[in-house]
Amino acid sequence: MVKYIFRHHTQKMSTIKYYAIIVGGGSGTRMESDIPKQFLLLNGRPVIMHTIEAFYSSQLNPEIIVVLNVDFHPYWEDLCSEHHFDIPHQLVRGGLKRFHSVKNALKYITVGAVVAIHDAVRPFVSQKLITAAFHQAENAGNAIAAIKSTDSIRQGNAEETKVLDREDIYLIQTPQAFKSEILQKAYKQDYRNEFTDDASVVETSGVQIKLIEGERRNLKITFPGDIPIAEVFLNDKN
Repeated sequence: MVKYIFRHHTQKMSTIKYYAIIVGGGSGTRMESDIPKQFLLLNGRPVIMHTIEAFYSSQLNPEIIVVLNVDFHPYWEDLCSEHHFDIPHQLVRGGLKRFHSVKNALKYITVGAVVAIHDAVRPFVSQKLITAAFHQAENAGNAIAAIKSTDSIRQGNAEETKVLDREDIYLIQTPQAFKSEILQKAYKQDYRNEFTDDASVVETSGVQIKLIEGERRNLKITFPGDIPIAEVFLNDKN
């Protein structure tokens, strides 16, 4: 049973340790690109740099952990040098699946912290959403960004479909934030195919998932046509 929590969050002072795990293990196949989508240029700089900057700018000052396929570690280091990118971050080896990548990153998390896990290719996450995710997870154990579907929804196959009530349908985003002890326990499980995100891993461990209101502009860059849209978003922001 999923509990939905959509409310405003007030800012507060806290001595708790915050972490942001930026997961960028994609192969770039859907982007029809020779390099993973997190390295594609957005207004002259790799997408992932915009994402890291969003968390680095947070007033909560999270420690940043970047997870990349080990084959691209030298490439990333070259990009950092080329773009004079000097935001402090821990570079971690990616795994076979997202599950394994996050599990590798959790080795660098301290006890009693709050951890936000975010897609490297969602560069437009706002400070408001970052703060809300951290604070809701600190107070309630977890916080999963989600938006309601605005489209009609049908379930089925090529031969038969049925309509679903879109009022009951939520599109899941990142960040997904959790108390560190909840994550550590959940990631002791063996990998399953149904682990499509961190919320599904945590839910399977017996924890009730709580949603917070996400953002329409929190675009996940997945297909070639997403880059021009992202350019518009970035220019509007500037």
